[in-house]
Amino acid sequence: MSADSTRDPTQANRRALYSDNRLKLGLFGANCSSGRAVTLVPERWSGSWADNLRLAKMADAAGFEFMLPVGRWKGYGGDTDYQGETLETIAWATGLLAATERLTVFGTVHAPMFHPLVAAKQFATADHIGGGRFGLNVVCGWNADEFAMFGADLRDHETRYELAEEWLQIVRRAWGAEEDWDFAGRHFTLRQVRAKPKPVGGSRPIVMNAAASETGQAFALRNCDALFSMPPKGRLDLFAAHIAGVKAQSSSVDVYTVAVVTCRPTGREAEDYFRHCAIDHADWAAVDRIMAMRGDTRERWPDDFEERRLHQALGMGGVPVTGDPDTVARQLADIAAAGARGIALSMVNYAAELPFFCTEVLPRLARLGLRTG
Repeated sequence: MSADSTRDPTQANRRALYSDNRLKLGLFGANCSSGRAVTLVPERWSGSWADNLRLAKMADAAGFEFMLPVGRWKGYGGDTDYQGETLETIAWATGLLAATERLTVFGTVHAPMFHPLVAAKQFATADHIGGGRFGLNVVCGWNADEFAMFGADLRDHETRYELAEEWLQIVRRAWGAEEDWDFAGRHFTLRQVRAKPKPVGGSRPIVMNAAASETGQAFALRNCDALFSMPPKGRLDLFAAHIAGVKAQSSSVDVYTVAVVTCRPTGREAEDYFRHCAIDHADWAAVDRIMAMRGDTRERWPDDFEERRLHQALGMGGVPVTGDPDTVARQLADIAAAGARGIALSMVNYAAELPFFCTEVLPRLARLGLRTG
């Protein structure tokens, strides 16, 4: 049965990712070589199209709600050239939407690198192919090396979000019914704009943004349906307070987060594998390059530099969720209890680890009332 015949792309259904599950589950970073695990282990994720297609079909069949890619243009080096090979996210999403029936598939798009009218048409095309299941994760960028590769200026932090706001205004107008409109902003000047087709069903794709700064979060609250946030220092009490603050400012914005999952039949097996991949065989050269690019030095963080370094090795952030199926289900339930609407999971090898997660953890989440089964 096609996606068109099983999905009603109202705005409410898009926001709910076509699911009644209290806790939405997705996969994060599979479009990149090594995924989000900065590790040397040979079984690390390939990031190939064949593996992504296989993974998407597995996730779709298991009832996962979404797949979210990383927008990456240049790898981080190290012994593995971490994330050195990445599939461009709009084309990636379009291909996966054509091959699945239920998944919402996001494109992660750097606003400064795509003209908004070209992007709006790409998004609408993907949305038609997926029958209303395309999602947009708009990002402003932070990696000066990537911008230099394009001959582009990274711009200061405030200006990046100002540009992104204009960009998103244009994309949304292009999705709307208006014709032959003009736009005069600081960053874009457009005349007599027409953009067809429109997204499916008279509604628009769900829009997400990942932001940690005050400026970035204000942008997300004004413009987006979902905010992708990391628990500060992995502490769920601080995360719950953060989500409560978001909801106090905008009840319509949902908060999503990421969990780095290592699930094995026993807790000891999970902990041993976690240490094997993330500590004993981390690609520390890549980790240190990422740290340097972010300006994270021992001088800047004298008290917790090593903690931050390990945090990068675990997949550039996210809550470590490690243990047997009972423990993993309980930890995911704790994240949901803090107020998270959904969790994007990353694993060392998504396709190899997902079947065990689906067989063992999903039923436990159902018994906890977070999933329907």
